[in-house]
Amino acid sequence: MALTDESPLRTDGGTDGGDGVDDASPAADGGLPTGPVPPDDETPTWSDRKARTTGLSRLTYEYFERARYEDQTVRQSSDYVERDVLAFPTWPHETVRNLSIASFFVGMILFLSATMPPHIGAPANPSQTPAIILPDWYLYWSFGLLKLNPLNPDLAILGGQKIMADRTYGVLANGVVVGFIAIVPFLNKGSARRPVEEPFWAAVGVAGVVFALTISLLAVKNLVPMNVDLLFDLTFLLPIVFGTVTYAVLKTMREGYMYNLNRRYYRLRPPK
Repeated sequence: MALTDESPLRTDGGTDGGDGVDDASPAADGGLPTGPVPPDDETPTWSDRKARTTGLSRLTYEYFERARYEDQTVRQSSDYVERDVLAFPTWPHETVRNLSIASFFVGMILFLSATMPPHIGAPANPSQTPAIILPDWYLYWSFGLLKLNPLNPDLAILGGQKIMADRTYGVLANGVVVGFIAIVPFLNKGSARRPVEEPFWAAVGVAGVVFALTISLLAVKNLVPMNVDLLFDLTFLLPIVFGTVTYAVLKTMREGYMYNLNRRYYRLRPPK
C-alpha cells in the first residue's frame, strides 16, 4: 500500500491508516492482514491486472512528456536565452528510450529475416578452389589493398626484380592505411564540431570514405563491368577529386558561416 500523508510510517514496521488500526497487524478474527495483499475472494482477475500494467508505449509517452515538461520549466526559470543542458536519470528515462529504439531495430531485423531468408547455395567442394575468392563485404577495402601490385616498383639495380613480393607489399599497405587512421585523432586536436569549421580535415574524411569505396570496387574488379586499368586509376583519382571539391566548398562557406555563428552567439549572450 502506498504511503500518503494520511498514513504515516510507524516505527514498529506497520502503517496507521488514519483510523487507529495497524494495517500490518493481524485481523481481529485471527486471520491474515488485509493491507496491500487482497484476500483470496478478492484476487484481481487477469483483465484487472492487465489494466493496471504500465506497458512500454505508456512508459515511452511519459518519458517524452516529462522531458518536454522539464525542458520547458528550465527554459522559463533560466537566465540564459540558449538551451541549457539537461540530464535525465538512467531509470526509467534513458532505459525506456533505449528499449524503444532497440525494440524497433530488433523488430526490423526479425521482419527482414522472416520475409527475406538468406539463400543457401550448393555445398562447398573441398577439392576445388573457387574462381573468385572474396572476404566479407566490410573487409573489401583491406582485400583491395592486396591488389596494388602495379604500384610495387621494379628496381633496375635488382635486374628488374621487385624488392618485395606483391603480397608483402599489400600487407604493408594495410599497415600504412590503418596507421594513418589511428594517428589522425592525434593530429586534429581542434574543438570544431562541424565540417565547415575545419574544411581541411573534413576534406580528408571525405577522401578517406571515397577511397574506401573505390578500393572496395578494386577488390571485386572481376565483377565490375569496367576496364581494369581505368578502375585502378579511378581508385586513386576520385578520392583526390572529392576531397578537393569538399575543401573548396567548405572554405567558401566558412567566412559567412563563422560570421553568422558569432553574430548569433553575441546576440543571445551579449558580452558583459
